[in-house]
Amino acid sequence: MSQLPEDLPECMVFLLGKAYQKAHSGFKKQLKKYGLTNMQHLVLEGLWYDEGMTAAELCKLLIMDKATASGILDRMVDTGWIVKKQNPDDGRVQQLYTSEKANQLKDKLINERKTANKNILKKFTLEEQLLLKRLLRDLI
Repeated sequence: MSQLPEDLPECMVFLLGKAYQKAHSGFKKQLKKYGLTNMQHLVLEGLWYDEGMTAAELCKLLIMDKATASGILDRMVDTGWIVKKQNPDDGRVQQLYTSEKANQLKDKLINERKTANKNILKKFTLEEQLLLKRLLRDLI
């Protein structure tokens, strides 16, 4: 049996990957009762921020590639979370809107995200929370 590299516990790729898994796993459990994935929730919050965006604008806002977004958006249309409407000034352009179903759950879904954020940060002091957020923003 091969031995793990001794620097693995200090490897940033490993640590960030494990932190990502833990954060997303907890949030995934919270969203399961709504039938949403983490990425679908992110799309809803993006659209609540600015209704009527195009897919390209949403991708830019959420730092998401278009290929990934395409499948997510199609599934969200199919499951009734968002609706696509043609732009009245340019029929080639489709704008994205949250559905009535999504809007009825908006406050609950935003609170689920806030709860997830609190759970992730609860072990840190306020100063550590601010530093962690700054460092993560600097990474992306």
